[in-house]
Amino acid sequence: MKNSLIILLLLAFTSCIPVKIAPKFKNEDYKIMQAKKFQRKMPRETAFIFKDPKNADEFYHYINKKFKLNHKNVGLNTPFQIDGKTYFLSYKEIDKEDKNFNLIGLFIDAKLDDENLPTVFNNYTTRKGHWYLILTVYDENIKNCLIDKHPMKLKILQYLKGLKQEYLTTKNYEELLLTKKS
Repeated sequence: MKNSLIILLLLAFTSCIPVKIAPKFKNEDYKIMQAKKFQRKMPRETAFIFKDPKNADEFYHYINKKFKLNHKNVGLNTPFQIDGKTYFLSYKEIDKEDKNFNLIGLFIDAKLDDENLPTVFNNYTTRKGHWYLILTVYDENIKNCLIDKHPMKLKILQYLKGLKQEYLTTKNYEELLLTKKS
């Protein structure tokens, strides 16, 4: 009796086994890495990646209003300037999910099924999605500006941090049209 109680408690506490875990960035709220290492379907380009807590397509609307694109080529080589030089911003929204397997639910349903009783758990996995934005920046010579050797990497990184902060704090994208550019 005592052993079965210990086993039951052990199963209850360890029953949800994580199968997939969405990445968490240590010490920073963004990460600079190869997009392909983050998502297999992405190209081997160095990118600025951060978690997007907003709804789907919010970044699309933000970029569309900020750069006055009128829904033309939003997210594909959007031009912007730093120190009089033109750079091109592209982005992609990616969904990464946490997936857990409910082991105790499987055991309970197996026991109920053996006794010809209706099962309780219909789904043994749980999923929780997390959205990430992958931003890449190229110069006029089509060189990735986020690689370590690029001379403008620090300024581009500073610009992307500001862009991310502005995106996360802005609720009404129409007010972007009214803000003074510094």
